[in-house]
Amino acid sequence: MTVVLQDRGDMTLANYHRVAWRGETVQIGEVALGRMAESRQALLRMLESDPDIVVYGTTSGAGDRARVILTLEEREAQGKQIWRRGWTWGESWPVRVVRGILFARLTNWLEGNGAVRPELARAVAGMLDGRPLPPVPMFGNFGSGEITALPHLLGGVGELVGGTEIKEPMELINGSPCAASLVADCALRGRRLLGLAHLVFALSSEAILAPLEQFDEALEDLWGDEHETEALRTARFLLAGGAAQRRSYQAPVSWRVLPRMLGQAHRAVALAEQAAETSLRSVTDNPVYLPPDADHPRGRAFSTGGYHNAMAYPAIDALASSWADLAQLCERQVERFFSPMEQGELTALPLSYMVAVAFAEDAREAAQVTLVGLGGLGQNDTSSPTPAAWGKAQRVAKAFESALTVLAAVSSYAFDVAGRTATPATEPFLSEVRERFPTGLDRNEQGDAAASLNEFFTSCSYSDRFAGTGS
Repeated sequence: MTVVLQDRGDMTLANYHRVAWRGETVQIGEVALGRMAESRQALLRMLESDPDIVVYGTTSGAGDRARVILTLEEREAQGKQIWRRGWTWGESWPVRVVRGILFARLTNWLEGNGAVRPELARAVAGMLDGRPLPPVPMFGNFGSGEITALPHLLGGVGELVGGTEIKEPMELINGSPCAASLVADCALRGRRLLGLAHLVFALSSEAILAPLEQFDEALEDLWGDEHETEALRTARFLLAGGAAQRRSYQAPVSWRVLPRMLGQAHRAVALAEQAAETSLRSVTDNPVYLPPDADHPRGRAFSTGGYHNAMAYPAIDALASSWADLAQLCERQVERFFSPMEQGELTALPLSYMVAVAFAEDAREAAQVTLVGLGGLGQNDTSSPTPAAWGKAQRVAKAFESALTVLAAVSSYAFDVAGRTATPATEPFLSEVRERFPTGLDRNEQGDAAASLNEFFTSCSYSDRFAGTGS
């Protein structure tokens, strides 16, 4: 299928999912193309009407040469200069992220704010037709904007339209499409990881016969938080129809705090989704062009800091923090299954607890706050750190998936030891777990089975399999 873009209202998280994750193509609508052509001509008229106008990277130099006003010949020459490759190397971002960057790149142009030729915009959209894309290194992108990453991807696009013209080289490497793609990627994965987490924690809750009162409907009003309410309702749904006889005393803390901890995960996912929706439709150009209106018949072009996405990396950090916290709960719950004070000491999985500790620590280590850091020389003196936040979040997510893997395997064995089964809502999921990690495995087989289960969990975090479980 094809996603048709007419204006910035079409730059949604749902359309990002279709293009970046599902590989659908993109077409720029005729209305948007007409708007681009009009805006391009208006910009050229504005530049011609005022020989003294200063437009960064257009009538002036770029970077520390922003103070240098160019002659007409120099403007034309600068418009033909393309950054053909960024100054980074190493492991590349996944294809889904790179496709997302191309999708987000179009936002600045749909309503004429980039003042690019329609054929350049069509060329960028055309790169999403399924062709192999240039690799974009994921490391080293800690610049004042995204000019270390974007030339890898867009440096050659001018060749598709016979070269670039005035202002267009800046349009290819400025703005924040990388940040928009990275926070959208984390938001999509976060929603799916949340659904998976709800299922695993419901399994563990039923396996220890946690009192249902800790998920009681009355807590919704007492706590007064929409995200904790969502967590409580999901838990009640997943645990409905479980064992009638439950423990008569409170569960360990790592189970009692689940509604509030999962509520925080819901809050983090909602924050990331909001940041993604806003980022995808935001015009982030420097310089930005505003087409003519009644008060400004020539239009306007001026510099801004819009390319610095200050909401993306805190939102990603919040997701990573919630995942790391939940990984700690996984480790604590696994430990309780081995306690004689609980449902009988579980000895069939002797190494599982040590592995759970390791993954919890991996998550804790990676979940560090991301702050603005040093940038480049001169005017480029601070950085845009979203790529660093994304990289840390990927490590946390992987450790969290692994911690969930251990908890799911241990919970499955606990059901078997007790001779009980899961709730109606979680029984199909338990079957999926046991298909990959059967009970009764020899200890020499458990590692490979756990790896298989973990691979399944990772696939779930990139599919719609359990995306709605925590909604």
